[in-house]
Amino acid sequence: MSETHPPKDIWENRLEQNLATLKKCQVEKNTSSCLKCSEILECSIRKNYVKSVYESMNKGQGGEFEF
Repeated sequence: MSETHPPKDIWENRLEQNLATLKKCQVEKNTSSCLKCSEILECSIRKNYVKSVYESMNKGQGGEFEF
């Protein structure tokens, strides 16, 4: 018996795309974590990923994510 999954929404797709971009960057910089990168505070790749994580959780219902 196969398990069916609901189709991914726009926020899940964006999250997957941003995660792939983030992982590619980590491979290119030979690091396993953004925390080890000197560009962490100014990194648009990481900021986009964090934003997409939040948006995938609230499904675009607004609000901001603050640390």
